[in-house]
Amino acid sequence: MARIAVITHELDRFQGRRGLLMRRDSPYMLFDVLEELKRRGHSVQILKGISAKPAADIAVLHLDVTVTPPDYADYARRFPFCLNLGATDISKRRVSGAAIGRGDRWAGKVIVKSSLNHWGTPEQQLNQRARRAGKPEPFPGVQPFDKYEVHASLADVPAEVFERQDLVVEKFIPEPEPDGFAARFWLFCGERERCTRHVSPQSLVKGDDTIRREPVPVPDELRALRRKLGFDYGKFDFVMHEGRAVLLDANKTPGRARNLSSFIAAGNANLADGFEGLIRQVS
Repeated sequence: MARIAVITHELDRFQGRRGLLMRRDSPYMLFDVLEELKRRGHSVQILKGISAKPAADIAVLHLDVTVTPPDYADYARRFPFCLNLGATDISKRRVSGAAIGRGDRWAGKVIVKSSLNHWGTPEQQLNQRARRAGKPEPFPGVQPFDKYEVHASLADVPAEVFERQDLVVEKFIPEPEPDGFAARFWLFCGERERCTRHVSPQSLVKGDDTIRREPVPVPDELRALRRKLGFDYGKFDFVMHEGRAVLLDANKTPGRARNLSSFIAAGNANLADGFEGLIRQVS
């Protein structure tokens, strides 16, 4: 059985307790995968910060931030193998296949997003906790941008948007459906995966407003992109546009479904199988 270490930011809250019974809980999908791995006999240690001596067979670099600080990446290299060590920058400016510049030729709608993961909320929360603890902000200068802005054309985007490195302008290309719009979500760990197409009445497709879903294959170009971006575990959001896959978002700390259906529970067991496959590769 393997010793697994999960590297988190010193101010992060990977897990806690909630409810009247104070049950262990987490906002992250990895929590449920680890619970399954523990049931199979593996041991798990959650590391806050980089002060502990590396003592594990395999680690997961699980910092809920867009760009992993270099000292955390250096620390992760001290383990025999660390998942997602290559995925230290998931900014949309780097990963998005729909990003466009002010001078590009595009006649359709565009959308303005934060280049930071989840609007930069994780960085803002860590900064807030640091201030409360009397410590320097780990991510100074993060500006809030907590909404999407859809414009009819590239020319309608304010000039100052293109001057901000924390924002990105993308082609607005949801998959049209007779009853709404579709987006695709690919979850993976090692060689195990599930890829699902979600249809929503909203053009910005989210999991909580899905009216139907179906399994779909993973395009080969997306697999190649996963290797290029250095992901061992995570979630890719993408659409099919003009016959090709377009990556919109890459997340190395995907969130956890609060109400675990049999669909989600079976999926987590599958991802745990993928994690064990990685363990076998390095043992």
